[in-house]
Amino acid sequence: MLPMIETPYGHTRVSRVAPLQPAHAYKTYGVAMPLRTHWRPATCEEVGCEAWEKGWVSTFDLGTELGRKQYDYCRDDRTRSFSVQRPGLTLIKFVYKPGNRCFRSGDHRLPLGRPARFFVAEGDFRGNPRGIPVRVHRSGSDWAEDFAEHQDQLVTAIGRG
Repeated sequence: MLPMIETPYGHTRVSRVAPLQPAHAYKTYGVAMPLRTHWRPATCEEVGCEAWEKGWVSTFDLGTELGRKQYDYCRDDRTRSFSVQRPGLTLIKFVYKPGNRCFRSGDHRLPLGRPARFFVAEGDFRGNPRGIPVRVHRSGSDWAEDFAEHQDQLVTAIGRG
């Protein structure tokens, strides 16, 4: 399992290459649009959900415990309509026509149009050992300029050997 890395604006699952320097030798540049402040729940129709637009088929194998549990959940769901097909002894298919809310509808989100947060944090994923506060830039262009200046400093230092 990948480690959970805490960033200034939340947690992210990532795979990392082992750093060559201590944490204080790094800077972390990031852009954040937290779900809580920058997104709102949306319907399948609003996001153009493929399952809502085209429909889908759910197949259950009643010969397994998982298949029976999934079947029972879907059979008892009164918020979606479906037709039933029986392609085999233990297989049952529920055919959902277009216009049904998909099973991942709770994950659908749309942006609120708020500007992203462009930040620079001292250190890296291991932390900020010197405790320098996170800087939030007023605009993406300020953040990009900061990043370019930092890259230029690195190139100059490498050139010196």
